Amino acid sequence: MKNFNPADKIQDLQYFGEFGGVNPSISDSSTYTFLSAKTMFDTFEGNMEGCYLYSRHSSPSNLYLDQALAAMEGTETANVSASGMGAITPTLLQLCGAGDHIVSSRTIYGGTYAFLKNFTPRFGIETSFVDITKLDVVEATITSKTKVLYCETVSNPLLEVADIAGLAKIAKKHNLKLVVDNTFSPLSVSPAKLGADIVIHSLTKYINGSSDTVGGVTCASKEFINSLKNVNSGASMLLGPTMDSLRSASVMKNLRTLHIRIKQHSHNAHYLADQFEKDGLKTVYPGLKSHPSHELYKTMINPEYGFGGMLTIDVGTLEKANELMELMQERNLGYLAVSLGFYKTLFSAPGTSTSSEIPLEEQKEMGLTDGLIRFSIGLDNDIDRTYEMMKQCMVDVGVLHSAEIHKEVFTEIR
Repeated sequence: MKNFNPADKIQDLQYFGEFGGVNPSISDSSTYTFLSAKTMFDTFEGNMEGCYLYSRHSSPSNLYLDQALAAMEGTETANVSASGMGAITPTLLQLCGAGDHIVSSRTIYGGTYAFLKNFTPRFGIETSFVDITKLDVVEATITSKTKVLYCETVSNPLLEVADIAGLAKIAKKHNLKLVVDNTFSPLSVSPAKLGADIVIHSLTKYINGSSDTVGGVTCASKEFINSLKNVNSGASMLLGPTMDSLRSASVMKNLRTLHIRIKQHSHNAHYLADQFEKDGLKTVYPGLKSHPSHELYKTMINPEYGFGGMLTIDVGTLEKANELMELMQERNLGYLAVSLGFYKTLFSAPGTSTSSEIPLEEQKEMGLTDGLIRFSIGLDNDIDRTYEMMKQCMVDVGVLHSAEIHKEVFTEIR
């Protein structure tokens, strides 16, 4: 990715509003007129470029954002949707039908897991969940019915790293489509440049960045995006997860500052992860040398944007996790809330929130413990001040004291 900088691609886009505005004009219409009946017919048939039919199919505002996100990911085009799940579900349903099979990472967003585990079997689509970091296991799970390899660049919530280039080789070998959810790592990783066929984001998170809009996007080839939007057979067109034009324009404005925000999120998260690990807390962050995939991830990222803003610590029990999170919220260190990418830090216990759809026995099998806290680190200006305040919270609830004792005992034994 040395010759591809996604922030430059966003910066190079320049749109003019209808009256010369520096922001593109918002098309606040659900339907569009035609000067001739023939043009309307051609548009319905998909044979007319530059004409708009109905906003469920496409709109000028959505196309501006489509172009920007495709440029960011290095794909031919894109299709925005009303939510992240509104991008994931039509994409997978477009790729698979009755009798088909998906190989998916076992650690993925709970909503995606529930869709693949509980919903797609209604349509005769089965999924095998595997440890995506073990390429031999992934390949051994592929059958003659497999159509898709699905993963997240950095998994939610365990922060496992997928070897996208390695998975892409397997996908090409078996004529499969590699679909990658890149929500946790925009700008840092460009999956399409590593061989992914389709890249998905929840725009709700980092790309929008202000926790005031829900949205999603599928970035892919023109052929695939056109199939999604086909009026007769397109999953996005027929299921209708359409992004509103006003929301689309809002995301477009926030996209312009993504590179600044991602750098600060990564800087702050890396600093805290370093400090937490030194304090003896069980800390997972891809930027730490202790992370199993640290060296791999170093080869995947655009170093300018760092290792991301997500980290986890394990405080032992759900009760202790809840006590700590409630105290941090009380002291204005952030919010006990799901989601990520906000300018304030967000924290939650994923086993009982964002991953609660995953059965408890499967949570344990994958290493999702009761005491795990997932942090989306914010844009704090003085991150050392934040650390000292968090450290005091941990001391006050007994988390850090326990960790320090464990660290001293471990050092003496070693």
